[in-house]
Amino acid sequence: MLKRACFFAAAFVACMSFSAPAPIALPVSEVSSHAFELLSPLAEKRLSAVEWFKKRGKKDAVPALIFTLRFSEVGREQIVEALESLTGERKAKTWYQWMKWQETHKEIKPFSGFAALKAALYSRVDPSFGLFLHDGVKHEIRLEEITWGGVVKDGIPALTNPKLLSVEQAKYITNDELVFGVSINGDVRAYPLRMLDWHEMFNDVIGGVPVSLAYCTLCGSGILFETTVEGRDMPFIFGSSGFLYRSNKLMYDAQTHSLWNQFTGRPVVGKLTGSGIELKTRPVTITRWADWLRANPGTKVLSLDTGYDRNYTPGKPYSTYFNSPDLMFPVNVDESRLKAKDYVFALRGTGKEKAWPLALFEKTRVINDTAGVISLTLIGNAKTRTVRAYRTQGQAFEMSDKQDELKLDGKSWMVTEDALVGPGGKRHHRLPGHIAYWFAWNGYLGKEGEVAQSN
Repeated sequence: MLKRACFFAAAFVACMSFSAPAPIALPVSEVSSHAFELLSPLAEKRLSAVEWFKKRGKKDAVPALIFTLRFSEVGREQIVEALESLTGERKAKTWYQWMKWQETHKEIKPFSGFAALKAALYSRVDPSFGLFLHDGVKHEIRLEEITWGGVVKDGIPALTNPKLLSVEQAKYITNDELVFGVSINGDVRAYPLRMLDWHEMFNDVIGGVPVSLAYCTLCGSGILFETTVEGRDMPFIFGSSGFLYRSNKLMYDAQTHSLWNQFTGRPVVGKLTGSGIELKTRPVTITRWADWLRANPGTKVLSLDTGYDRNYTPGKPYSTYFNSPDLMFPVNVDESRLKAKDYVFALRGTGKEKAWPLALFEKTRVINDTAGVISLTLIGNAKTRTVRAYRTQGQAFEMSDKQDELKLDGKSWMVTEDALVGPGGKRHHRLPGHIAYWFAWNGYLGKEGEVAQSN
């Protein structure tokens, strides 16, 4: 988080002091001409453009003024005055507050050419940003709500086919640290959070299945996606774009440079927008290394030799953020039921979105419940953020004295990564799901989903 903040601070000043890069076409309309003057290195030109939009009196300038408010060190008071004049809003004073206001006012549409304006400014930070945002780009989310996360494209580098170690070789890992545990077709892997906090994405083939773990540290969510899509010859390879949408990571695919919503697995800006593609989710577990190793002694482990120079001390990059109740980027949050950064377990890929507050597992390790027409059993540990969900048949499973075992009618069922395994080899298969902060699940899936209530 410190590296992100330092880069942002430096680029914050640089953005408003460079001339527009050559690849950006000059604006032709009067509105676009004045809009580009909002990016002028000369303060008097920027202030003159702000005044012009204020006198023009049309709300289509509001997104552009909010956008430039973030990067203007000179003239912020004038920009706020113009925004107040155009909208009648008096409470918002900062970029953060105006972004939250803008989120709730979908009726306000930006003028034609707004995408080019945004691309021009962001291209001063990183010319590669022009791959994602440009005039006429297809999109199904509001471009005005896309924000810069403070790093360049691939500034948070994904790990693609990373080196793995045997348990005997993985001397660095400690019992109590957390890992992402994945098991596919008998291929068992552990990816420690101490590395994924820095990289937020891996592309790998596990058990013969190409997958990506899309980890949004801001959302507290690591989601495992299958990257093979019907109708496409090659699996997708994903990276971090440097952009966010409502405090959620926008990842990109290397083939088309479309931007994807990390939480939904859908392309939302660029060539693939409207394609109907939605990545399939797979089960993934956050758990203690000692617990993962006990249950999966043949696991492979991500190597510290990632090819990048990072301080892989556990919790190093985001410990301040993880331990704070506050969000880093603006988004409106419904806190009527849970706080923004309360953890939930999100059931995915079953046709019914449902979330269980992680706090429910402080009272019990086993929850028997339903999601739509599906009966399921969840096994969780609030302390380690560990939850696994299995599709059952309405049976009331109970805790056992053994950690990796449940009881049903007095008989033992083994808890494995793939299924609950009972007498005679009967199996209840595992369902996909992951941990996330409440604000992310509620913001993206809450309208179509259900939240489990405490008993």
